[in-house]
Amino acid sequence: MHETPSTAATTAKSGPGARLEHRIAIPAQVPMVSLLGTGDVVLRAIEAGFSRVDFHVRGDQITVSGPAGDVGLAVRLIDELVEIAAAGTPLGPDVVTRSIAMLTDDANRPAEVLTFDILSSRGRTIRSKTVGQKRYVDAIDANTVTFGIGPAGTGKTYLAMAKAVQALQARQVNRIVLTRPAVEAGERLGYLPGSLTEKIDPYLRPLYDALHDMIDPASIPRLMEAGTIEVAPLAYMRGRTLNDAFIILDEAQNTSPDQMKMFLTRLGYNSKMVITGDVTQVDLPGGTSSGLRLIEDVLTGVDDIEFCWLTSSDVVRHRLVGEIIDAYSRWDVASGASGTTRARTGKERAR
Repeated sequence: MHETPSTAATTAKSGPGARLEHRIAIPAQVPMVSLLGTGDVVLRAIEAGFSRVDFHVRGDQITVSGPAGDVGLAVRLIDELVEIAAAGTPLGPDVVTRSIAMLTDDANRPAEVLTFDILSSRGRTIRSKTVGQKRYVDAIDANTVTFGIGPAGTGKTYLAMAKAVQALQARQVNRIVLTRPAVEAGERLGYLPGSLTEKIDPYLRPLYDALHDMIDPASIPRLMEAGTIEVAPLAYMRGRTLNDAFIILDEAQNTSPDQMKMFLTRLGYNSKMVITGDVTQVDLPGGTSSGLRLIEDVLTGVDDIEFCWLTSSDVVRHRLVGEIIDAYSRWDVASGASGTTRARTGKERAR
């Protein structure tokens, strides 16, 4: 259990423009280089987030001074960063940015979100990085069927894969089944070289990539040969009942309504399903409806099914990815693009 930073405050000036000075003593088990970052990169990010606040570091103390309201928020941020660093989560400018957003816009504490371990594997720990991701992971734990819907880079598939590997390691399930529709292949499939498996493999490659991050690559062929892990196109799911399995359907926006129904009715005893997709990137032929766009209306009121809508604020790639997604959303609205009319924000769908 980590020590709480000790603080002391003195008011430098009273009145409407009161400035507050607050001193924070950092616990010994949190090295200042871990808290402030190499070359003070974390401190610079903190300063960038509080333009009216001054930060001074001396030894194991940080002195924060400025308008009382801003100082209060800055002190809360540093307290949260100390707890995050004490838990072993590396700090960086992105952690600072997300933490400030949580403290100002959300009821969740950054330390509770950013230190939530999902899976430890191959010398690394996979954690949620945003409030939306934490809610998504919690929904997977609490429900038999979970839909993760949102733009690229929000961790929909990666976090679902981490939960699947965790369930397998804990022997909650006997196997993992990963599937995607191979819609992009279309008529071109016959012109690709190799066997059917080799033709389809490029469309399943993102699932293999995530697996290699979480399981020893040398053991994956053995697990696949034994049927413990199965990666297959969606068409291979027809006629099956999947018991004792953690099943992930990726790129679900490229399923037709009939395919979505077929997949959901594969659910067997002691199984979980996670369906991921981005309703703004449908690759189906013109005139074909997306099963993912329709499914929430179909399943409204059905118990043990949860819909999690992730947004650009949950993107954990380069910061420009979130801005690009927002720019496209604004353009779609301005141009009246029909393909995105059913996309909703996480705040609109938060439950």
